Amino acid sequence: MSSPKYKRIVLKLSGEALAGDQGFGINPSVIQSIARQIKEVAELGVEVAVVVGGGNIWRGKTGSEMGMDRATADYMGMLATVMNSLALQDSLENLGVQTRVQTSIEMRQVAEPYIRRKAIRHLEKKRVVIFAAGTGNPYFSTDTTAALRAAEIEADVILMAKNNVDGVYSADPKIDKNAVKYDELSYLDVIKQGLGVMDSTASSLCMDNNIPLIVFSIMEEGNIKRAVLGENIGTIVRGK
Repeated sequence: MSSPKYKRIVLKLSGEALAGDQGFGINPSVIQSIARQIKEVAELGVEVAVVVGGGNIWRGKTGSEMGMDRATADYMGMLATVMNSLALQDSLENLGVQTRVQTSIEMRQVAEPYIRRKAIRHLEKKRVVIFAAGTGNPYFSTDTTAALRAAEIEADVILMAKNNVDGVYSADPKIDKNAVKYDELSYLDVIKQGLGVMDSTASSLCMDNNIPLIVFSIMEEGNIKRAVLGENIGTIVRGK
């Protein structure tokens, strides 16, 4: 077996990825598949941190468009990420993987509060750490959370798992049949071309801290392991 290319990773899962084909809520078979893939990677000795979105339950942007106060809508989205994180923790622990959920908003009866040094200690002890409730602030996406946490814990890479696309394209491949898939990009290219890989705040944070990003499909089981081993899947976005 090849040795892993990365020692410490941040896996970014969208809420939609947990919903699978049903489009809403948590699909048990999908979350179990993701848990199996995370276990596979953890067994290689890789330190795994996870950031989960909440779009399968609630989107702050949707609430805002309905006329809801934006901050309130975003806080509701943060609570949705906590629900997803607890579901993923349960699936991982059913597989025998020691897991800790840390939340940016304190809710001690549910999970630990986010403490950077404690998170790093958990990772060093080979526990999977799931970062929930975004950054704890409205107006920031879970993409930005992934970039921020990756910088804080000094992760080697961010793995952005997608459920409806297998990399970064020049346009939406579902709409434009002539869309070209990129194998490699710079963050500057992503920002200039508005490719929508992650929001501009997250892209800038990754670029400033020189954190590489791999965008790939979560739907093919084993892809997280392939990405960690350095196989050429999806699209890699580099700092420079």
